[in-house]
Amino acid sequence: MAKINQKKELGKGIRALLGDINQQMNEDDVLVLDNPKTTNTQLISLDRIEVNPFQPRVNFDEEAMEDLANSIKVHGIIQPLTVRELTGTNKYQLISGERRWRASHLAGLSEVPVYIRTANDQEALEMALIENIQREELNAIEIGVNYQRLIDECKLNHEELADRVGKKRATISNYIRLLKLPPDIQVAVREDKISMGHARALAGVDEIDLQLSIFKEVIGKSLSVRQTESLVAQKSSQRTPRPTKEKKGQPNFVRRWQDDLSSHLSTKVTIQHTDKGNGQLILSYADEKDLERIIELIS
Repeated sequence: MAKINQKKELGKGIRALLGDINQQMNEDDVLVLDNPKTTNTQLISLDRIEVNPFQPRVNFDEEAMEDLANSIKVHGIIQPLTVRELTGTNKYQLISGERRWRASHLAGLSEVPVYIRTANDQEALEMALIENIQREELNAIEIGVNYQRLIDECKLNHEELADRVGKKRATISNYIRLLKLPPDIQVAVREDKISMGHARALAGVDEIDLQLSIFKEVIGKSLSVRQTESLVAQKSSQRTPRPTKEKKGQPNFVRRWQDDLSSHLSTKVTIQHTDKGNGQLILSYADEKDLERIIELIS
């Protein structure tokens, strides 16, 4: 019986150890391989590795970086960095792993294990973006931004991108649609004040002033995703369609600027454009605080 209990305890210890390693892998911690000759990695001096100018990730939490550096001092590197060789320079450029690279400097390492990949600029960008998308801590807006960059800079369509990242085409489109939301709503997603489900429901509203009105109600009443979807359906059905004549009489560039300004200022913007080329720009605000916010944005 004692031996059985010892085996059970040993099993628990192994599972706990594996759990710790998995957690460290998810958190992008690192472990130096004891015998790099038995793997397809190489040890390279940190001084020979340059940061990636295409790096999609620009914000690094300092406290988390210190924690990672302390972990490196104790455990070393769990997951090697990925680099490409820069021809004729005796240098390497990061494809992924800048957080580990920075933390290794803080930890005082002189060299790190790396995977060396052959890649041109576009392939390096694509790998960096896809690696960044696969991070668990990215919010929906950050994922949408990376998807859009892959489409724009790697010349991919939604179908090709879906194949690259192993997602459905509709999933790609849903994330990218979020980038058309007004800044206030995008910030709320970034700060985890609303979920992607909330944002998707709001993205289905065509008019920006209605979007913002519903958004404020969602925040003020702490509505669930289902409640938000119901509110969107209710408000949209009550909305009086814009007169067809107004749409026809308004030039496309005026409507575009009106929508862009509404999105940028997170408020209803009306442009009254005359045939002579002049007109008025009217900004709506809810209260004095909202007015101050708009003035700060403009100034």
